[in-house]
Amino acid sequence: MINTWLTETFKIKYPIIMAPMFLASSKEMLIEAAKAGIMGCIPAANWRTPELFEEGIQELKKECPGPFGINLIVNKSNIYLAKQIEICEKYVPDFIITSLGSPEEVIKKCRPQGTKIFCDVVDVTYAQKVESLGADAIIAVNSGAGGHAGPVPTSILVPMLQKHCKIPVISAGGVGTGSGLLSSLSLGAEGVSIGSPFIATDESPVSEEYKDAVVKYGAKDIVMTNKISGSACTVINTPYVQKIGVNQNFIEAFLNSNRQFKKYAKMLTYYKGMKAVEKAAFAATYKTVWVAGPSIEFITKKEKVSDVISRLISEYEEALETFKNKLG
Repeated sequence: MINTWLTETFKIKYPIIMAPMFLASSKEMLIEAAKAGIMGCIPAANWRTPELFEEGIQELKKECPGPFGINLIVNKSNIYLAKQIEICEKYVPDFIITSLGSPEEVIKKCRPQGTKIFCDVVDVTYAQKVESLGADAIIAVNSGAGGHAGPVPTSILVPMLQKHCKIPVISAGGVGTGSGLLSSLSLGAEGVSIGSPFIATDESPVSEEYKDAVVKYGAKDIVMTNKISGSACTVINTPYVQKIGVNQNFIEAFLNSNRQFKKYAKMLTYYKGMKAVEKAAFAATYKTVWVAGPSIEFITKKEKVSDVISRLISEYEEALETFKNKLG
């Protein structure tokens, strides 16, 4: 047992959130996470329609033996947001993580039902904004995160947010070892959000090719691209990614920055990008756009969710003991 705000609030053994990953997260992963003493989060977007999302959250309420969360994309690209919020109001997941926009509506409607609201942030300005709106905690998305990463390393971001905000800070990105967990907690984080190390697990629904890539490639193979969703996103630098490049072409960049067209251009970019990611995630295709973060450096084999968690905690305990010995 590790005692932090996160473990005490949700009655879990370890201060770890299995991060929500578009397409790569599954109900089975959340169930196994709960069994192993942590809690998982899954994007509402992993269900194609609100009806399927409602069925999925009902199943989780029945089958998950511990707390779980839902991730909501809260910008205009999410055409189902209003319905997803309504479903969360009805079924009350233990927590919601909001991403890529204002959490105001989610906080207003879901927090009174008892759901804790966590908000992805990358800087102090936005962190203070979500705190003023009533968020329960901040997800500090650092430069080591997979998917939509922030620009600031965790060693600066966590203390910086702590200095300027009163609500708990949870560090997201770059943790693939127990020593990484210890480091984040020592900086003052109340927990960590870990995603990429779980992509290659048996319970993940993605293709074996995607899992093999997570095992094969490392931190040096992760690149940032804005061609996928219109926002900076980390992917594995496969031959296909090298071929198409990581920057938008002139027309794409113009449309995405033009005041008249950018709203629709961003939605189109996001839609096309997510379709490409979805196709690559589940089928053998030469268009290999695989989202992941640099923490895949520490993934050397495919294994169960429970094995990943056991390894992290074992490494954490070893790192803690080593640190204590250095103190004398």
